[in-house]
Amino acid sequence: MLDDVANTSSRTLTLLSLLQTHRHWPGAQLADRLGVSERTLRRDVDRLRELGYPVQASRGTDGGYQLAPGAVLPPLLLDDDEAVALAVGMADATQSGIAGAQEAAVRALTKVVQALPPRLRTRVNALRAMTVSAPSTGPVVPAEVLTAIARSCRDDERLRFHYTTRGGTQTEREVEPHRLVALGGRWYLVAYDLTRHDWRSFRLDRLSEPRNTGAAFRQRPLPGGDAAAFVRTSAQVPAAYTVVVLVHAPAGRVRPLVGQWGAVEPVGPDRCRLTMVSTSLDWPTQALGNIGAEFEVIGPPEFVAHLRDWGERFLNAAG
Repeated sequence: MLDDVANTSSRTLTLLSLLQTHRHWPGAQLADRLGVSERTLRRDVDRLRELGYPVQASRGTDGGYQLAPGAVLPPLLLDDDEAVALAVGMADATQSGIAGAQEAAVRALTKVVQALPPRLRTRVNALRAMTVSAPSTGPVVPAEVLTAIARSCRDDERLRFHYTTRGGTQTEREVEPHRLVALGGRWYLVAYDLTRHDWRSFRLDRLSEPRNTGAAFRQRPLPGGDAAAFVRTSAQVPAAYTVVVLVHAPAGRVRPLVGQWGAVEPVGPDRCRLTMVSTSLDWPTQALGNIGAEFEVIGPPEFVAHLRDWGERFLNAAG
């Protein structure tokens, strides 16, 4: 009996996870993924509704299930203040510039915002508008723009938006979205432009009013297959350097001085390994100067040459 209850609970959590990863699931396909009959699936959906998750069902040949925005938050998860704090925190994380964290933050933010009722979304936007945090080097992108585009990429649905070109011209675009890419302190959308009939990268800080058209499409193969490489080439984004140094100072002293811009790993009571990722070698040089401790460069060789250049100029200035 207990095993049956555990299996049902586990399956219900799996169902919730699947509903959060796609906008719409055909009933037969969803039942097959769970390994149950469609009748059992309907019972599991009812359990989620009893817990407060707004699962919508549709009938007919295209019938299935989808998770709709909630009128209230599901019980026993988060209260209103916690939900707002989480959404704001995830939105800030998408702008943090921390290597490897941005895409995960967008996925988490998409799930959180999808479950928020409108009254809480208004609070999130208002709080972000009045909050100053330590941003990345690029412009801030509104959370609603990120989440709208992320959903279109996830669901393979065409997207319309207003876009301001580099020269300041206002245009209306309809695209088949492919991937969101964070590079050089900015967010980009890689998409197939249906007007230009070619692949393009769009800066999200120049994009406004993204609207999902509801028209599904089959993904085209991206030239080269690497979205980040495509953005780097098309937008001429410089490649980032990964600077690694051994600092002769305790991690507790170094960490507050570099903040979120560097990863600090203790390697002894009086030494730590500092890793900084930047498209410019000037900032790691300045950061190490601010620390005021001896250090050894582990890599890359370009940073060693950069330090020598800075050192010669300072020595020349000192006479």
